Amino acid sequence: MTIPGTDQLHAERYRVVASRDARFDGQFVTAVHSTGIYCRPSCPARTPRETGVTFYRTSAAAHLAGFRACKRCLPEATPGSPEWDLREDVAGRAMRLVLDGVVERDGVPGLAARVGYSERQLNRIMTAELGAGPKALSRAHRAQTARTLLTSSDLPIADVAFAAGFASIRQFNDTVREVFAVTPSELRARRTPRPTPDGVLHVHLPARPPFDAQGLLDWHALHALPGLEHVDTDDSGRVTSYGRLLDLPGGPGWFSASAAVSGTPGSTAAGRGTGIDLRVRVSDLSDLPTLVARVRSYFDLDADPVAVDAVLGSVPELAAAVQRVPGLRLPGAVDAHEIVFRTLIGQQVSVAAARTAQTRLVAALGAAVPASIMPDGLLFPSAAVIAVRGHEVLRGPAARVDTILRVAAALADGSLVVDGGQSLDELRARLLAVKGIGPWTADYVALRVRHHPDVFLHSDLAVRNGAQELGLPGTARELSLWSEQVAPWRSYLTMHCWRPIIDRAIATAASAPAHGTGRARRADDDPRKDER
Repeated sequence: MTIPGTDQLHAERYRVVASRDARFDGQFVTAVHSTGIYCRPSCPARTPRETGVTFYRTSAAAHLAGFRACKRCLPEATPGSPEWDLREDVAGRAMRLVLDGVVERDGVPGLAARVGYSERQLNRIMTAELGAGPKALSRAHRAQTARTLLTSSDLPIADVAFAAGFASIRQFNDTVREVFAVTPSELRARRTPRPTPDGVLHVHLPARPPFDAQGLLDWHALHALPGLEHVDTDDSGRVTSYGRLLDLPGGPGWFSASAAVSGTPGSTAAGRGTGIDLRVRVSDLSDLPTLVARVRSYFDLDADPVAVDAVLGSVPELAAAVQRVPGLRLPGAVDAHEIVFRTLIGQQVSVAAARTAQTRLVAALGAAVPASIMPDGLLFPSAAVIAVRGHEVLRGPAARVDTILRVAAALADGSLVVDGGQSLDELRARLLAVKGIGPWTADYVALRVRHHPDVFLHSDLAVRNGAQELGLPGTARELSLWSEQVAPWRSYLTMHCWRPIIDRAIATAASAPAHGTGRARRADDDPRKDER
């Protein structure tokens, strides 16, 4: 199905294609009637006639219509669409779950149950909105994962098949040939070999430029907990990589992320372009697509920074901040329940006390992982474990401890659901219905877990302080009203307001001697403040 809309929309998409605007890569594909192929908008090939193309929201829709992927521009090698973070409808919610691998794990019935629709209804809605049903979209996602692994990882081809979610080598070979019109071996031949003395997998994840990778590395480093996370720095104290453990369906996994070295756009060699370079270990290869999807959210790799910066930079008070830090991104989540607990523990205490309490919780209740995944590593404790044993470790006001234990029990038995497949309103409503959870907590969790681009934490003390440094209104009400002019990108406004505090914390940490366990250094300041 083509992108719904008028002839004017078709003309707008065609102008994008004619200009080869790379920021639209991943947001739609162009199917060329005369060649039978579909391309990314920035494809360097000669621009086809306006009447000779059809635009599709997804590559799955183009493939179902009989088109194959362009060998020159490799449309599957682009960042994902920022549309899935914006959309609150059923199709958007379902697509986020498809990208997380729900169809591979639970099938279409499991996906339908998660969004509250029958299989038939869900298939009809997604076909009408996106041009393809859940199975086709999942298949396209597997093909994209396979292409990524073939061209940027070190996995043997046979392992790529199962890591990408295919049930057999034959299914993998047939799909790759059908979608890309080349064999897996031919795709692998495009890879530039990389040495792997440590035996980990190497995967490159692209992002649209500009990309403030350093800002996200700094953010995650400032929140790192010993045993669960680790940080590497250079001699000047600058964060060079951030890594952590995460619990995946097939067992624990680990990744370490660093900013990709800039080079020729689209290059698959060292200097492969804008994005993140990952080093990965997983217990089960079939979990690799899920890990990659969660890391993409964790580092906001599918954002459209040009669109965000255009809106924020057009406001005089923010122009200098946007110019100073172009391509600022949102910190996401690799584990929704973890974000809930870390947020609740961090309320109404100092940052140092919150970090101490979170570290103590991980040390006492975190599950150990095999040394082959991460030596001396501990997973963040599950909701079920915290519900049963949290009272042994948690300290502080009885009301807060009671709230944490109540939330843990509700998450464990399924009476409270917090995940990225929910709409913003549903997620906030479910959290606010819990005694002890207020608007700040619900909004912060939504920003991290739902990864919604339009959440503004106007009541946050650090946000208000940062806003005043930027010349914005100082009171919560005035700031909330002022922020409406930059919708739907208010989450990025939140990050710009936090940025001065982050910069000061990084400068303090870089000048302090390294100490702590499991990380290169720590900071006693933090942009996330208590609920007021």
